[in-house]
Amino acid sequence: MISSGNALPTPAYGVVCDIDVQEHPPIIQKARRIPLRHLQQLYELLKGLLKAGLIAFSDSPWASPIVIVLKKNGVDIRLCIVYKMVNSVTAIMEFAMPLVDDLLTDIEKYLWYRSLDAASGFWAVMMTQRARKVSAFVCALRHFEWLRIPFGLKKTPDDLSADD
Repeated sequence: MISSGNALPTPAYGVVCDIDVQEHPPIIQKARRIPLRHLQQLYELLKGLLKAGLIAFSDSPWASPIVIVLKKNGVDIRLCIVYKMVNSVTAIMEFAMPLVDDLLTDIEKYLWYRSLDAASGFWAVMMTQRARKVSAFVCALRHFEWLRIPFGLKKTPDDLSADD
């Protein structure tokens, strides 16, 4: 996470995420209960996301709930947003993601290979105003929306793979 020293990726040039919900009325869900022992950690996590410019306070009519998941160390938390209902009304891109086999077909003729790990790669992609509103989430602390792509939305891998 940003607060642990990872750098925020710079915004990607030429790609932006939009979420087409096909004129569906906003889906409003209630905040789920967060155990008191995790409330301070959630506050700090959200404060870091706000400071990094990844989320903003929201007045969106959309609201998806969050769940808190413990990380492997049993102490730190991961913020997960339940986008199941939003994903059910999201139109998918008519773009076929490339098959790995097709990408690797001619690889033997190259001398050099490079592997890059785009840490927090989704966070490099900005979102349209409409996508920001649809990405809104609610918790015991407030109502927020994403300014960059969050994890969990159905369409986001398409945006990162599209070759426009």
